[in-house]
Amino acid sequence: MLNETICAIASASKEGAISIVRLCGQSAYDTILSLTKTTSILPRYAKLLYIYDASNNPIDSVIVIYFKAPNSFNGEDIVEIQCHGGLMSASMILSRCLECGARLAEPGEFTKLAVLNSKITLDQAEAINQLILANSEKSAKYLAKHLQGSLGKMVEDMRSSLIDALSFSEVCIDYADEDLPQDTIDRLKDKISKIAETLDYTVRVSSAREGLFQGFKVSIIGKPNVGKSSLLNKILNFERAIVSPIAGTTRDTIEEQIKIGGFAIRLVDTAGIRKTEDEIEKIGIEYSIKAFNDSEIVLALFDSSSMTDEEDLEIIRLINSNTEKKIVVVLTKSDLDTKIDKRLFESFSVIEYSKNEQPIKIYKELEQIMNSSYDFEGDILINKRQIDAAKNAYIEVCSALSFLDTLELEFFSYHTKEAILHISSITKPYDNDEMLDSMFKNFCLGK
Repeated sequence: MLNETICAIASASKEGAISIVRLCGQSAYDTILSLTKTTSILPRYAKLLYIYDASNNPIDSVIVIYFKAPNSFNGEDIVEIQCHGGLMSASMILSRCLECGARLAEPGEFTKLAVLNSKITLDQAEAINQLILANSEKSAKYLAKHLQGSLGKMVEDMRSSLIDALSFSEVCIDYADEDLPQDTIDRLKDKISKIAETLDYTVRVSSAREGLFQGFKVSIIGKPNVGKSSLLNKILNFERAIVSPIAGTTRDTIEEQIKIGGFAIRLVDTAGIRKTEDEIEKIGIEYSIKAFNDSEIVLALFDSSSMTDEEDLEIIRLINSNTEKKIVVVLTKSDLDTKIDKRLFESFSVIEYSKNEQPIKIYKELEQIMNSSYDFEGDILINKRQIDAAKNAYIEVCSALSFLDTLELEFFSYHTKEAILHISSITKPYDNDEMLDSMFKNFCLGK
């Protein structure tokens, strides 16, 4: 239990009808009784009271709700004070809480206590924070699933299977190879192989859908003078980038944020990719390639009114180098005679576009790509920490499988335990007692 009392303003720092001050900890209940000069407050009942200053002058008329431990969000005594909106009333009430011995809460401390008191898991805590920062309806719906524990169940199933495998291995280490039943080994291989498949698939789909939670990064690439900056300005609907017939005008990446179809997009205009001796332009081209590598979606622009040249082929080689990215080829200057070889783009989605039209087809294509990222019924890891943990678990599971093939059970146990540590870090730390419990759960009573 928390031996001290913490407090913080829990509502946004803008004008609104209501502000909320939250108290949590051992003295939270006594503190609110002192501040309101009342004798008791029933848990989970809203009560209209006044908060008083040190001179017994009323600060504000408030609604107080007391959540008694352990039946609260984080398992501690929590008091929520709903006062009138704006910063002044909430700030004065917060100051009174501090005067009564509470301290300011650290960022995330209320939720951290919920994890420490086993009210929620680590992935649910991260989902709460992501939900606050959610920039689309689609991501909010996925995060709501996380709050219900859908990812935690998948992780727990894998943990349980790996712990059972580890306990079996630990029991069998001292047996001779010929004493181990082959059918049991085969079942164990099958179980571990399925875990490896699940981890591999989950990492792949999660990596491809990071944009759901962080905002999709869309880069506009192409050789100089194909209309990248013009397209950026059209999509943004204002003159953000300088447009000039002089090749190499854009020397640095330009990034803006917009919304398309309910999704947040970070749109990046890049320098034209070509061979050059200009040192500054070279740096800009390096940034362009980095933007390509960092993007989930790429708009690759080609001048349809020009014959295909070596610079075009260099862009085609670049977009063919990563098959996991969503590539949309935009053939610009489509109002002029077509000279480019369209057969080069048969494997891509192609949109013909001229600067005199609105980029409606591009909007629709981007929206369709992002919607297809959302259309997934499984569980998605929502941040880099979770994805890295699953990647590391997958590596260890594959290593464990290789040693299971040769019945080197000591090494199998080592890598299985490492896999458990990595996969457990997504939701809750692994405890060695879990393995011991699994080892002895089938013993008879009294043994």
